[in-house]
Amino acid sequence: MHFQDLNLHPSILKGVHELGYTELTPIQQKAIPPVLNGKDVIGLAQTGTGKTAAFVLPLLQSLINMPRRQINAAIIAPTRELSEQISSSISRLGKYTDIHTTTLYGGTNINNQINELNRGVEVVVACPGRLIDHLWRGTVNLSNLEILVIDEADRMLDMGFLPDIQKIIQALLKPRQTLMFSATMPASIRKLAREILHDPVTVQIGHAAPATTVSHYLYPVRQHLKTSLLTELLYRIESRSVLVFTRTKHRAERITRHLQDSGFKSASLQGNLSQSRRDAAIKGFRNGSIKILVATDIAARGLDIRSISHVINYDMPENTDAYIHRIGRTGRVNHNGDAFTFVTDEDREMVNSIERILNCKIERRMLDGFGYEQHEYKKLKFRKSRGRPGKRKTLYPLQAE
Repeated sequence: MHFQDLNLHPSILKGVHELGYTELTPIQQKAIPPVLNGKDVIGLAQTGTGKTAAFVLPLLQSLINMPRRQINAAIIAPTRELSEQISSSISRLGKYTDIHTTTLYGGTNINNQINELNRGVEVVVACPGRLIDHLWRGTVNLSNLEILVIDEADRMLDMGFLPDIQKIIQALLKPRQTLMFSATMPASIRKLAREILHDPVTVQIGHAAPATTVSHYLYPVRQHLKTSLLTELLYRIESRSVLVFTRTKHRAERITRHLQDSGFKSASLQGNLSQSRRDAAIKGFRNGSIKILVATDIAARGLDIRSISHVINYDMPENTDAYIHRIGRTGRVNHNGDAFTFVTDEDREMVNSIERILNCKIERRMLDGFGYEQHEYKKLKFRKSRGRPGKRKTLYPLQAE
């Protein structure tokens, strides 16, 4: 199915074609028609399958004929990064419309947001807490709201946003169209959907599992050798950009400093950073000036960069849903990607859970020549002194067990 088959407004189609989009992804093909027909929709699909455009395009179509300079649609997202990405999608797809959007989230000057709101916008993309702040201040008026979108609904509950979401719902004074999108939908989210959606259409593409465009590999290793293994692995793989996940903020910073000292163009992304540093890290990773981004799960949602060739789980994620979202940062929209996960003896149960989701045994790999039993850190020091770390062109084979 092609985008011109949707009978979208010419100004929207112009933005779609300028971005090079021609055919709908499966989630877009199944979700967009009922949204255009005014139905409440629950959209479930694997990450990287085009969920954002599945609600942005029909939202733009609906807003074309609505009054200007009032908030007609609100999109709630769990993180600042995802909010910015959604807002960017609206701006790019709606480039030739006169629909304006703004983002509302904490960690930035609220007065700047108020000034933007006073200039008049039709769409707000917001994190729950900051949206409530604006509602209390009276700087956001949702009395004209026609469309509410809740993105990454499962993550909202994981992060404890349910009370805030309920407060926002209570502030809506008239019936509206409500859309919920996510990669996973546990029972708690289904219960919330029953409470706030009216006769919803449920659209599901595949199962709650990583996309088939991702290849999975496990690297058994002792905990104290992880950093050395990561460094050696990064020397050897051919990649455009690599996203490394850690479990803690402190570890993300420590690994980033180590990689920088080893000559890699790297940065960290974690919750203790200022918004300007987070923005700079994402911008550099997106434009290629930063090749390796070391992040906590703050980057597991909403980081849509198609050039990510590898995701490396330095630490095993806490659950299978987190694994799905982490791995979903690569292999996006018909691109292929590799997922490497470092595993210790303590990770056996989680490995079994992931293999049950994938319905197959994940290949175990050992890095040839690494010296798992006798590895010495001075080997890395020697490479650093040569002044060429991160740029070696010699590639070594990756051998399976």
